[in-house]
Amino acid sequence: MVMRIVDLRSDTVTRPTNAMREAMASAEVDDDVLGYDPTARRLEEEMAKMMGKEAALFVPSGTMGNLICVMVHCDVRGSEVILGDTCHIHVYENGGISTIGGVHPKTIRNEEDGTMDLGAIEEAIRDPKGSTFYPSTRLICLENTHANSGGRCLSADYTDRVGEIAKRHGLKLHIDGARIFNASVALGVPVHRLVTAADSVSVCLSKGLGAPIGSVIVGSQSFIEKAKTLRKTLGGGMRQIGVLCAAALVALQENLPKLQSDHKKTKLLAEGLNKMKGIRVNVAAMETNMIFMDMEDGSRLTAEKLRKSLTEHGILVIPENSSRIRMVIHHQITASDVHYTLSCLQQAVQTIQESCQN
Repeated sequence: MVMRIVDLRSDTVTRPTNAMREAMASAEVDDDVLGYDPTARRLEEEMAKMMGKEAALFVPSGTMGNLICVMVHCDVRGSEVILGDTCHIHVYENGGISTIGGVHPKTIRNEEDGTMDLGAIEEAIRDPKGSTFYPSTRLICLENTHANSGGRCLSADYTDRVGEIAKRHGLKLHIDGARIFNASVALGVPVHRLVTAADSVSVCLSKGLGAPIGSVIVGSQSFIEKAKTLRKTLGGGMRQIGVLCAAALVALQENLPKLQSDHKKTKLLAEGLNKMKGIRVNVAAMETNMIFMDMEDGSRLTAEKLRKSLTEHGILVIPENSSRIRMVIHHQITASDVHYTLSCLQQAVQTIQESCQN
């Protein structure tokens, strides 16, 4: 029986800490649908202040948060949003902006660093004169950090320039900031500066921050009032949510300072992986807490073989495809866990390659 578990599937797999559980048990609560939960108010006020926006709203998930933001900005059905072809909203959120929101996605190729070419963004904006035939562009979406690019960070300068394009054409800018705090720490830039140009931001509490549930969306007071109505429409209005918000407040206090350590452990793991025969990691492109580990051609390694071998040693990972594995570091992964993972992986690589030679 495997006794040691090292869960690298995602930073969403963390367990609530004892401090979180204690805060949840003693949280002061009331009916949030009626607007009276004091712990929810405290979290929302704190998040709005940190992000430099007027107001905030707790939502059950990042997917709902992004959907609400897109629907508030694109309140006319058949509106169009410009977004990256590998971004989370487009790939992993069930097409909700289309099926529920009636919003048409116009995709731009994401570069390796998670950005979209500024010229391509501007070129994709529809000419209002063609509104008889085409969707009307109303919104641009960015993702920071960009998960499918390996947790790459979008700079404040880049985001500002996208914001300038949006304003020049009368559009809104939304940032899917599921891991925006990771970007802030990696870039050494205050989080509010990374979203100055944004009209709305969704921030996940249950990824790098390690809270058990929820996201927060931020924006102007009028935006949040509209968002609150949509949250209710989508089934996201909950009653005594202070129980959940209490854990998030602990996460902001205890886990936010740990993100830099998470990034250092990620680098340590990546550098160790890159020394193994048959495995390739682009260490230079690594900026936050995510690793894409590729199997080199001719190595006879496959993602599934390595996953199975690692699982036998209690190390959990997610294959991205037949020759790539994703690993994500979080605050409950120790330096000892990293060394253990490297040792087990080295053993697995040697065993697989030797078996293929026999």
